[in-house]
Amino acid sequence: MRVKEDPFIICAKDVSVFIGKSQLIQNVHLSFLKNKVTALIGASGSGKSTFLRCLNRLNDDVDDFKLEGEILFHEKNIYDNQTDLVSLRTKIGMVFQKPTAFPKSIYENVAYGLRLHNLTKSGKECDEIVENALMRASLWEEVKDRLDDEAYRLSGGQLQRLAIARSIAIEPEVILMDEPCSALDPIATARIEELIDDLKQKFTIILVTHSMQQAARVSERTAFFNKGILIEEGASNEFFTNPQNELTQRYITGRG
Repeated sequence: MRVKEDPFIICAKDVSVFIGKSQLIQNVHLSFLKNKVTALIGASGSGKSTFLRCLNRLNDDVDDFKLEGEILFHEKNIYDNQTDLVSLRTKIGMVFQKPTAFPKSIYENVAYGLRLHNLTKSGKECDEIVENALMRASLWEEVKDRLDDEAYRLSGGQLQRLAIARSIAIEPEVILMDEPCSALDPIATARIEELIDDLKQKFTIILVTHSMQQAARVSERTAFFNKGILIEEGASNEFFTNPQNELTQRYITGRG
């Protein structure tokens, strides 16, 4: 008899986060479906970015950080002492709020993770992966004739797509995105949103955004955080048209 595959790739169970004596996240239960986009929304300081960074342990270097509860990736607790952080972060990648590039060429920016983790056996294989990553990030046609140029010459929107290409080059299973469009103009934002829609065919995407309109456009599920508490989560089309919690209703209508 075939065992039914768990549709959830990451499950947070009773997660609380403390920095020193301050509690930033309180008893969060939240699961993420494979190959879907989940948006985390809430006001500044609501805990959504802190929670996002827990999902691949980017908060570990924060002084006095402590997490209680479990975060399961493929049903294994990533906060187990045996977890290999390098391996974890190749499987759960991150795209940050501010578009960044290493002081290297466009090519070397995308190849960086491949070289760091020894994921290619030849220059030709590396070339193919870099090209494929840039194509999937909708950037190849714009940069294919200048791969040796310094990456800093790219526009903000191009830099963010380069960061996405760098992330997907190492074939993660999950991509965490922390406000990836906040520094971009509307045209560049639209390109990133189209890209997110394409990438979910291959990757699970967890997106922090201040824009409820963006959450409604790109996500299948939405979770609302308020003062470190997960107030409500559900299918995005129902979440925005028929919220079940008064706090959620106040937030999405701009009254709280």
